[in-house]
Order: sequence, then C-alpha cells, then structure tokens
Amino acid sequence: MNAALILLAAILLDFMAGDPRWLPHPIRWMGLAIKSGESAFRRLPLPPAISGAVLAVGLILGSAAAAWGSVFLAAAVHPWLGSLVELLLLFYCLSTRSLADAATAVWRALANDDMGAARRAVSLIVGRETAGLTAAGVARAAVETVAENLVDGVIAPLFWAAIGGAPLAMAYKMANTLDSMMGYKNKRYRLFGRAAARIDDLVNWAPARLSPPLISLAAALLAKRGRQAWATARRDGRRHSSPNAGWPEAAFAGGLGVWLGGPSRYHGEWVAKPTIGEGNRSVAAKDIPRACDLMWLTALMAAAGAIGVRGLVG
Repeated sequence: MNAALILLAAILLDFMAGDPRWLPHPIRWMGLAIKSGESAFRRLPLPPAISGAVLAVGLILGSAAAAWGSVFLAAAVHPWLGSLVELLLLFYCLSTRSLADAATAVWRALANDDMGAARRAVSLIVGRETAGLTAAGVARAAVETVAENLVDGVIAPLFWAAIGGAPLAMAYKMANTLDSMMGYKNKRYRLFGRAAARIDDLVNWAPARLSPPLISLAAALLAKRGRQAWATARRDGRRHSSPNAGWPEAAFAGGLGVWLGGPSRYHGEWVAKPTIGEGNRSVAAKDIPRACDLMWLTALMAAAGAIGVRGLVG
C-alpha cells in the first residue's frame, strides 16, 4: 500500500477509535521498558547523567529498530501484512481522539458541578496536583493540556511519521515517554533524566514551532481570532519553562481569548510558571469544548500536510 495511504488510514482510525483500553498498547510497553531499564542502568559504574543518556539513546534507537523490523518481517510474509503492521504502529502514535475524549470528560464533570469527578478526570491528563483546584483551575489545566498535547500527541508524531514512517514515529514516542517519566528537575532525575529531557526538547522543536501558524489558521476559521492567536504566540511563545510548550499554549490563549500558565503545584512543590495571554480573561468550563474544536481543526490541517509530505518522501 502507498505510504501516504497508510498514514491516512492510521489518522482516520485514530480520529474514529482513539485509544481502546482493551488493545495492547506499545506505549505501555515503552513505560515498562523504561522502568526496568532505569533499575538496571542506575547500577552501572557510570555517572548518573551518562548512564541515563545511554539508556535514553538505546531505547529510542531500539524503538525505531523494532518498528522497522516488525514492518520488514510482516512485509516478508505478505506486502499487505507489512502495510497493516505499519498502519497499526502509526495509529498507536497518535492520540487526537483520546485527548479530546479526556478533555470532554473534564468538561462534563464541571458542567454537572461535580468537582470531585472533575478533579479526578483532569488528574488523568496533567502532571500537576489537582486536589485543591477550583473549577477555573481545573478548566485551565484541561485547556493547557489540550494545547500542549496537540503537539506531543498529534503534530509531532505526524511530523516524524511524514518523514520516516513508523520507525521515526515510534522513536519519537519513546523519546516523549522517556521525558514524561524521567524528564523532571527533581533530586531523583535532575542528572539521570537530563538527556531524556534534552532529547524531547530537540525532537519537539520543529513541531512546536509549526503549531502557531496552524492553530492561528484554525482560530481564524472558527472564531475570527487568527490574528490574536498569532500575535500572542509571537509575544508569549518563549515565556514558558519549556522551550516548546509555550508556542501552542500561547497560540491557544490568543485564539480562545484566555490567559494560561501561572503557578501550579507539582510533587508537593509550587512551580511559578509565567502567565501566557496576559490581559485576557480567566479560563471557564465553556472554553474546554472550544479548545477541543480548535485542536480538532488544527489536527486536520496537520494531518493533511503530513499526508502530502509522506506522499513525496515515502
């Protein structure tokens, strides 16, 4: 099957099915590999920064090799089987539907004035502590994670899939999973997880900077706020502790007319994050479905671009 058609089929499957919990998911296997690898590599007679870097690079290269080998062996049995395996691997790398569904669950709980359910729902998709969040805090956390994960779960995997198919997409997901598990600046991971965090910054650099024009165009089509999205991204895109997360968040802040960021509590400590979209109103529950609409349209445009590139290079 044509490489562009394989990617198209994977995108459509993600849009329709999301992440069925009954299916075995390679990302969960990646998490298990990282946990077991950390235990083994911490025992090596090497500085923590070096052993952590060796683990991260090894797992990323191993993920790419495993994806390539799986497709190659399946194609050796039958070309259509190889196409099916690549389709499934690409599908597993995308999370458009699951991101929208998770954010919608938060909105429904807020709409029903069930703060307990809202905090539990948002705790599944954010890293911050949620027990003491107000309704506005829950809504802000949901919108921020939709904006940030638009890059991590949609634009970046599409970017790497367009260039290198399933092997590069799976390598990206391993890098992203490593960062989510080891990329913390706390005592445990400041040195051991440094390479994982830096690699994730590197592989997200281009996708994050491609996101503002896409989000701005979507905001223009949905709410005639394209100029505001673009202006806020240019002004506030660098005002984030992450070199990448600020770009989509700033574009969302301008596109929705809200402010994002501000202090949040992580692992028992308050982290003073700068405000993005300063001067706009605070986030309300009604902004969660608006953020999902913005995410969906941006994802559609990113998908179209990725399919076009894949058709040229595949």
